[in-house]
Amino acid sequence: MHRPEPATHDGPDERLLEGFLSGDHEAFEALVQRHSRDLFVFVSRFIRNPAAAEDVVQDAFVQVYQSAGGFDLSRRFRPWLYTIAANKARDQLRERVRKREVSISGAAGGDSSEEVSYLDFLSDDDTRPGDAIEAEEEREIVREVVAGMPEHLREILVLGYYQRLPYKEIAEILAIPLGTVKSRLHAAVGGFAEAYKKALKARGRADVEG
Repeated sequence: MHRPEPATHDGPDERLLEGFLSGDHEAFEALVQRHSRDLFVFVSRFIRNPAAAEDVVQDAFVQVYQSAGGFDLSRRFRPWLYTIAANKARDQLRERVRKREVSISGAAGGDSSEEVSYLDFLSDDDTRPGDAIEAEEEREIVREVVAGMPEHLREILVLGYYQRLPYKEIAEILAIPLGTVKSRLHAAVGGFAEAYKKALKARGRADVEG
């Protein structure tokens, strides 16, 4: 006896959302499973508190669940999801920054320029054991520098160099023109590089030129 094939949930995000709107609640679960890990990592770059980051991710998906009916299915789902999460992360930041609980684990890579090279080491998983102490010191410096950056530069640095989202998606998430994404990202990386050099000098690092 032939049995119907079970519904699959490996299609585009927008198709899954459409399925959810048609009554397929497993399609929504598939969206959550597909994006929750990356979204948690993204939020954690703003909120160095796993429980608070989990709350933001959960709240973001709750809003998606409640607002899905008003979403234009001709648009892409991921920028919308990240916009919701970014807004909720900003709210958390504003509540926590006075308590000095905010920290960002910067990360980035993919460009060979001198400025970006300061971030590249964070994506290197092949650090030798003998380098562990120095690598942790480097990461701590990066966390301090990025945490001290203005919010609009910090968030674009995370989106562009950690999440590595396309410029177009970053523009949608931050609701800014594409040209502004490029100029702001350039300013963010340049500002990071200068602050990073100063932080190294302040720690008496002999490997800093200038």
